[in-house]
Amino acid sequence: MAMSTDEVFDKVRTVLEDALGVDPDEVTPEATLGPDLGAESIDFLDIAFRLEKEFGIKIDQTEMMPSDVLNDAKYVQDGKLTDAGIAELKEKMPHADLTDLEASREVDDFAKVFTVEAIVKFVETKLNQAA
Repeated sequence: MAMSTDEVFDKVRTVLEDALGVDPDEVTPEATLGPDLGAESIDFLDIAFRLEKEFGIKIDQTEMMPSDVLNDAKYVQDGKLTDAGIAELKEKMPHADLTDLEASREVDDFAKVFTVEAIVKFVETKLNQAA
């Protein structure tokens, strides 16, 4: 039986609470993992591992958060994402709302893309693929 979005959110919230040591009320759909919840790069690996274990899914290293795009000169120039960079992120991250990033193009704004809601949508996509 498929999980509802609320059920996925509740499990994601528990994973984030445990991984980041945050209070449940801090884990809202709009909260960003980095700026709002204090996740650092090493935490993303832990979160991915915990999500795999909690949901019985496999997450490739750059699948949920393709930061490799930010290190490619064809996608980033002078600290800003190129049209090709935005297109690549849209393809790799259909679970994320890239509206603000697309407007600013600033690589530094990439961290704001990783909201709790984006993680929930990502997990739902993985669960649907496995079904």
